[in-house]
Amino acid sequence: MKLKTFAIASALTALGLSALVSEALAQAKEQFFPLLVYRTGPYAPNGTPWANGKQDYLKMINARDGGVNGVKLTFEECETGYATDKGVECYERLKGKGASLFDPQATGITFALTDKVIKDKIPLITLGYGLAASQDGGVFKWNFPLMGSYWTAADMLIQHLAKKEGGFDKLKGKKIALVYHDSPFGKEPMPLLDERQKMHGFELIKIPVTAPGVEQKSAWLQVRQQRPDFVLLWGWGVMNSTALKEAQATGYPREKMYGVWWAGAEPDVKDVGEGAKGYNALALNTSGQSPKVIQDILKHVHEKGQGTGPKDEVGSVLYTRGLIIQMLGIEAVRRAQERFGKGKVMTAEQVRWGLENLALDQKRLDALGFAGVLRPISTSCQDHMGSTWARVHTWDGAKWNFSSDWLQADEQILKPMVRAAADKYAGEKKLERRAPADCQS
Repeated sequence: MKLKTFAIASALTALGLSALVSEALAQAKEQFFPLLVYRTGPYAPNGTPWANGKQDYLKMINARDGGVNGVKLTFEECETGYATDKGVECYERLKGKGASLFDPQATGITFALTDKVIKDKIPLITLGYGLAASQDGGVFKWNFPLMGSYWTAADMLIQHLAKKEGGFDKLKGKKIALVYHDSPFGKEPMPLLDERQKMHGFELIKIPVTAPGVEQKSAWLQVRQQRPDFVLLWGWGVMNSTALKEAQATGYPREKMYGVWWAGAEPDVKDVGEGAKGYNALALNTSGQSPKVIQDILKHVHEKGQGTGPKDEVGSVLYTRGLIIQMLGIEAVRRAQERFGKGKVMTAEQVRWGLENLALDQKRLDALGFAGVLRPISTSCQDHMGSTWARVHTWDGAKWNFSSDWLQADEQILKPMVRAAADKYAGEKKLERRAPADCQS
């Protein structure tokens, strides 16, 4: 489509009909989504299904619906290898192609782009990762940590442990070890855990793991020496399966291990198998092939030979999360069209407004085919997260099974922390809080 559009424009220009060039381009009506991915390197086993889910959802919306109100969706991938410098290079290369938004797929890349997008006026979706303070849309106009941050994740895990122990008072004197990826990603939950430690009197033991995490013997020697009551695993990619293997080797009970939602997918446990039995992790979404959206992807994409990855991957934890991320981006375009023109290509600034005004209730999620996959989400000028819910699921040696009800982060603890962190960021960057009128733009 892009080559055809370029050819038409070139032909018209050659004929001296330059006035018609912009009209021909406008008629193409394509909404461009840049896709930052990592299909290579130590994080590829986790990054690949995530990327495949996003791409398949774009293909499905085009095939099933003809795009968004007649606007076709286009995309281009750029390989980052999870490296911050490569992520910035990809951003710089793709931002000028009419980018609707960016999903950096890495906390380090997110940190590097947060200042850039203010100038470039391009929104960032960081679903379940990124900068926790960016929930505050009053300061972070262009960041959208949809559905959760590492502060909400840490808070829900502490709540869950307290419930298992019989109350928050029962955490006093307990040892909780944080085995974390030694990067911005792994360090991000620490302020919340430090706060909960002060409140409840448990001992927090912080054990770093050098990226990418293939060598963890010294970390698990510390675990064996400290003998914590629980281990929180803040890992990604090969670090997760390695941690489970080391836990098995040192005899640490997997049922006392709890991972963040990036440490709770099939690639993390499948090679460990029975050795990972009893391991727990947070889950933002369901998995499996029963949801209607999954059936539509199988029908309109994979059965047509257009699948991005293997068919048996469809519906896995991270694949489904990729679908959700892409769905929210597309729904932001749809929401923006309601205000700025149905059937028109939306600018990045208009898509930003759409992200800030998402209102996906259960009825809408059901209509989109996401019934039971995630909780409703509703954003606003002040709240760029929109939902703070997750569940715990447990590996039984062959599959994941939910082992908790829905958990919700405690806003009474989080809101003051988010506000203080956002104000500190604004002071350091010399940013003003948004005026009420700006919330309408």
